[in-house]
Amino acid sequence: MPELTGTLTQLYTYPIKSCAGVAVSQALVTPNGLAFDRQWMIVDDQGEFQTQRHIPHLVWIEPEVQEQAQTLTISAPEMPTLTLPLVKADAPKLTVRVWADRLDALDMGQAAAKWLDDYLQVPGKHFRLVQFDRNHTRLSDGFWCGAQPAPVQFADGFALNILSEASLRHFNERRMEMGQEPVDARRFRPNLVIDGLGTHEEDLLHTMQFKGNGASLLLELVKPCPRCQIPDVNPDTAAREPEVSTLLARYRQMPAMDHAVCFAMNAVVRSQASVSLHVQDTFEGTYRFEG
Repeated sequence: MPELTGTLTQLYTYPIKSCAGVAVSQALVTPNGLAFDRQWMIVDDQGEFQTQRHIPHLVWIEPEVQEQAQTLTISAPEMPTLTLPLVKADAPKLTVRVWADRLDALDMGQAAAKWLDDYLQVPGKHFRLVQFDRNHTRLSDGFWCGAQPAPVQFADGFALNILSEASLRHFNERRMEMGQEPVDARRFRPNLVIDGLGTHEEDLLHTMQFKGNGASLLLELVKPCPRCQIPDVNPDTAAREPEVSTLLARYRQMPAMDHAVCFAMNAVVRSQASVSLHVQDTFEGTYRFEG
């Protein structure tokens, strides 16, 4: 018998790192995570990755992957929609950095660079859009993942982020007690939102296994997710609302994580084959510790 069961209630991909998320009803899960998730990234002149930490209005860039047309489109307020090839076979390589990792990525070209410069308008800086090079392997931190390697694309450190409905609901109850409006899951940029758990019970999970259509998807939850200031950025207004981080800091500092403020869990894919995942799929879970 499984130790617990639950349901997938929301599913999000983030094709361009730190830009708007896309709510989907189904997605292909590969060993790298959700298909197209953080497959593209914006970098500056030095190849440094850019996020909402310093450019909040990145959240207004809306990417859309059209698999049938094999295109990526990007749009933003008062900007023309730009259509790019999903795979740019002749793309030159550009050395980029994601935190401590330096790797070669594929440059998406001058049209994308001009579009980003025209939209972002950061004095003294220029930007380029790059795509993850599938010929390159980037791995999550082995300290958390153990001996079995866990590939990841441009996500901060791990292929998936998992949040429970109960944890989000508890956070919003605290907000409303303070006279603040509730927020939705987009603030915390999860890939999977799950139901059937108690508040922050995802912290205790070791594995989640989805079974359906003859396929099995195994996820391992490996590390609590330390939070920066990105949840403070309102995805609708791009305004910073620091009371989000302030509230989290009051009750989510974890001693085992050097008192970092953590919310949701980072996870990696342990299935070798790609599996289709759908909202309302059910899973069986196991706990990290017995007893």
